[in-house]
Amino acid sequence: MSEPIGTDDLLAPAPSRRRRLFRVAAVLVALVAIGIGAVFGSQLGTDPTLVDSPLIGRPAPELSLPLLDSPGELALAELRGQVVVVNFWASWCVACREEHAALVGAAEQFRDAGVVFVGIDYQDTISGATGFLDELGRGGDNYRYVTDTGSRAALEFGLFGVPETFVIDRGGTIVSKITGATTLPLLAGALDAVLAGRRPGTQSGGPVQPAPGAPLVGGG
Repeated sequence: MSEPIGTDDLLAPAPSRRRRLFRVAAVLVALVAIGIGAVFGSQLGTDPTLVDSPLIGRPAPELSLPLLDSPGELALAELRGQVVVVNFWASWCVACREEHAALVGAAEQFRDAGVVFVGIDYQDTISGATGFLDELGRGGDNYRYVTDTGSRAALEFGLFGVPETFVIDRGGTIVSKITGATTLPLLAGALDAVLAGRRPGTQSGGPVQPAPGAPLVGGG
């Protein structure tokens, strides 16, 4: 480590002082570069879908979204006081098709516990989304489907791709996130924890697809 500049350095001829200052500056630049490299280097190879969502522990966005297959809108704030599962999906998403039965099953399993489900259709067409539900089936009366016009909800929730599932507790706080296709055991475990007052945090069910036609990302 370089020594501090002392009185002798200040009294030295100007060229000597300049050389001394240049050496000190070079050492400082090197130390900063090493520090930055250590921080970013530690992130190399990290699955971005496994990074804890910064929304965990924060209030859920207050959004009003158009209902998918009926007139009107659904305001998330109106669901305060209930545990809410928010699932982002799309008809073009293969993993969304894989997880659909688990979501419908969980909605039925936790219906009497006061859990409600909101399926947010992402970057999709109305005909594609309704066709998906006509084919695979809809959840019961505690499962609502809405569209994300302009991807406002995706931006507010920091969506990386579909499918992604968030759990909001009765106080309106986001307490869990599942990236990729969820399973019934995975989602049921998260809901049991939330109903017991715990915060499951971020979990992975597999890769996500950022946009139609885009390659799958994460899940490692």
